[in-house]
Amino acid sequence: MPLRHVLLALLVVSIWGFNFVVIKLSVEALPPILAAALRFTAAAFPALLFVRPPRTSPWLVIGFGLSFGFALYAFLNLSIAWGMPAGLSSIVLQTQAFFTMMMAFVLLGERPSKFQIMGAAIAFAGIAVIALERIEGTGLLPLLLTLGAAVSWGLANVLTKKAGRINALAFTVWGSLAAPLPLFAMSLITEGWPTMSAALLGFSWSDAALIAFLAYPATLLGGAIWSWLLGRHPASVVAPFTLLVPITGLASGYLVLGEVVTQIEIAGALLVIAGLVVTLKKAKKSEPPIRLD
Repeated sequence: MPLRHVLLALLVVSIWGFNFVVIKLSVEALPPILAAALRFTAAAFPALLFVRPPRTSPWLVIGFGLSFGFALYAFLNLSIAWGMPAGLSSIVLQTQAFFTMMMAFVLLGERPSKFQIMGAAIAFAGIAVIALERIEGTGLLPLLLTLGAAVSWGLANVLTKKAGRINALAFTVWGSLAAPLPLFAMSLITEGWPTMSAALLGFSWSDAALIAFLAYPATLLGGAIWSWLLGRHPASVVAPFTLLVPITGLASGYLVLGEVVTQIEIAGALLVIAGLVVTLKKAKKSEPPIRLD
C-alpha cells in the first residue's frame, strides 16, 4: 500500500476514534436510536441532491446502508447508552477486522496470508489485553451489542469491496439514504413518540453540532475515504487499520470524558500497533503500488 494511502487510512481512524466520544455525548443528549437516525438523515441530505447514484448494483448500496448505517449504529448507540464506555466500545468494535477477513474469505474468496493472520492475532491479543482491563463492571448485553455492531461493520466492508472501484462518496451518500427510515421506525417502536417529539422540540445548537460531526467528518468523509481504499486494496489489508481506532478512542475518552488509560491499556495499544506493522509489512512486499486516480 503506498504511503499516501496509509496516511489516508490513518486520518480515517483518527476521526473514527474521536467519533466514540461524540457518540457518547449524543446518546446522553438524545434518545440513542433517534440520534443514529438524525446522523444518517444529515449524511444523506442535502448531499444526494448534488451527488449522482454510484454505478453499481442498487442492492449493494442498500445492503451497505442497512449494515453500516442501520445495524452498526443501532447496536453501537444502544450499547453506549446502556453503559458501554466510549473507550472500551472503540476496542471491542475493532473485532470487525476479523469478521471482515472471515466474510471476505467466505464470500469473496480472499485468502489472507500467514503474515496477515499473524498480525491479526497479535493485534487481537492487544485488544484482549485492553478489554480484559476494562471489562469488569460492564454488563453482558452492552458488550454483545457492540459485537453485533462489529459483525455489521464487517459485512459493510465486504459489500463495499464487492462493489469495486466506484465513486466512494456517492456510495457512502446513497448508502446513508437506506438507514434513516428503519432507524426512525425503530426509534418510534422502542423509544416512543413522546420521547422522540420532546427530543426534537428541544433540539439545541450543541445537539446540531454533535449530529453534524457524526454525519460529515465521521460518516461522509471517513466513509468515502474508506470505501475508496477498499476499492483499491484487499479487504484483509485495509481492515486491520481500524485496529488503531482503540488508541485514538482511548486518548479521546481520556482527554474529553476523563476516562483513565492504565499502563496495561498502553501495553495493549502497543500490541495493536505491532500487529498492524506485521500485517502491512507483508502487504507492502506482496502488492504493487497503486496510483491515485
